[in-house]
Amino acid sequence: MPAQHGRRRARIAFSDSAAKQLETITSESAIHALDRTLVVISVDPDIGDPLPAQTGGPQLRQYADEIESVRVLYFVTALRTVVVVAYIEV
Repeated sequence: MPAQHGRRRARIAFSDSAAKQLETITSESAIHALDRTLVVISVDPDIGDPLPAQTGGPQLRQYADEIESVRVLYFVTALRTVVVVAYIEV
């Protein structure tokens, strides 16, 4: 009998500006909090709130974890396999 697997997690990628923001995070607790937030988003990319629609681009979403004090702006690719992080606030 084959094992049941849960829904596949989306892969996380970073825009150039988000990657630069990531490089400036030096606190281990902030990195850990961001990691937990990214896991939540990868498991359920629809968890964030949609931001007002812009023309000509993907739908940006915002996820804020007030307990961890982390805010992430991101969009999800068409096949829902990749979450692209556009902005990080820790």
